Amino acid sequence: MLSAVDPEATARAYVDMWNDREYAAIPQLVADTFVMYDPAAPAKGVAGPKGEVHGRDGLRQFMEVISTAFPDFEITVLDMVSGEDIVMYEVRLTMTHDGPLGGLPPTGREVQIRGVSILHLDAGIIREHRFHTNMNEVAPQLGLTFPQLLGQLPKLLIGKVRLSIS
Repeated sequence: MLSAVDPEATARAYVDMWNDREYAAIPQLVADTFVMYDPAAPAKGVAGPKGEVHGRDGLRQFMEVISTAFPDFEITVLDMVSGEDIVMYEVRLTMTHDGPLGGLPPTGREVQIRGVSILHLDAGIIREHRFHTNMNEVAPQLGLTFPQLLGQLPKLLIGKVRLSIS
């Protein structure tokens, strides 16, 4: 069990859990009533409305969605500050879109985004995670802007047909 006196250790364990896909660590790190606010959280397949993840099961579901679509997903902490019950850290996320994401077949393109996470803790357990990033940076990196999309159409259509058959 992590000590409430070291919120940075809790935050680092949480990041490691994501990077290592260590689903078994979820109950030790997050509260039953955990809520995550992330603009990437889908409306379907994850407990909570679009942009939110609710509970431990919802967190596991969201981690599985991300690691399925981006098997090499990795969080790099660039800077971290903490207080008694709060931790804020800047991150760089790197990932390659090699799996289906909602109705979008894999593009095979690499994505890098920066963001800020804010964790609110209660007795050393994460009760809330707020992730802030500019999601407008993702579509161009995936090749999903109008000029780029024209070149991707054949690949996307073939991928969509494959997804609907399986």
